[in-house]
Amino acid sequence: MKVAASSIARALLLGAVLSQLAAVGGFAQGVCPPGMPPGVFCGERNIAHATAGAYALDPDHSSVLARVSHVGYSYSIFRFDRVSGTLAWNPDAVASSKLSAQVVTESITSNVKGFASDLASEKFLNAPRFPEVTFVSTAFRQTDATSGKVDGTLTLTGKTAPVTFDVTLVGSGKGFGGQPRMGVHASAWIKPQDFGMPAMFSEAIEIVIDAEFVRNP
Repeated sequence: MKVAASSIARALLLGAVLSQLAAVGGFAQGVCPPGMPPGVFCGERNIAHATAGAYALDPDHSSVLARVSHVGYSYSIFRFDRVSGTLAWNPDAVASSKLSAQVVTESITSNVKGFASDLASEKFLNAPRFPEVTFVSTAFRQTDATSGKVDGTLTLTGKTAPVTFDVTLVGSGKGFGGQPRMGVHASAWIKPQDFGMPAMFSEAIEIVIDAEFVRNP
């Protein structure tokens, strides 16, 4: 009986705390860990907090990775360090949203010493001739409360082909500095042959994106 009474007491206390958090908007903007500066609101995985408007990609909190098969043994990870983009977001009519993103081709990096410059050269991505990789959305398709697909066209090495990204909301909320934020995780597979890549790239390449967007004032 003592154990049961103790459990009931803990449950009642937890319920009271949760009620207080909900009342002050704790759940509305996500519960931040202790010690966060005033005015900083943590994100929550709730699309309702991603308010409508024009957003710009935050390059300091975004990454674009390419996972390329290393001749069947493992996956080599290449990162592009310079990215930009804009998002016109409408949570009430997701299908009307639009996305445009750009990656600086020569910003590719590799763990293999000297290989990044080879990848950016005429032998592979040909950055001098094609300085940007671009993606322009053609459709947003919401599949559930926090996931969806974004169809679009990817232009790489001067060649354009359709690509579909699987997208999941990571978090959204008031952000900080008076500018709401939203972050997503996205991935897609591309065929190297669609973009004129050398024959050594015979297997599909996975593009993995983690992007954070800031709503314009």
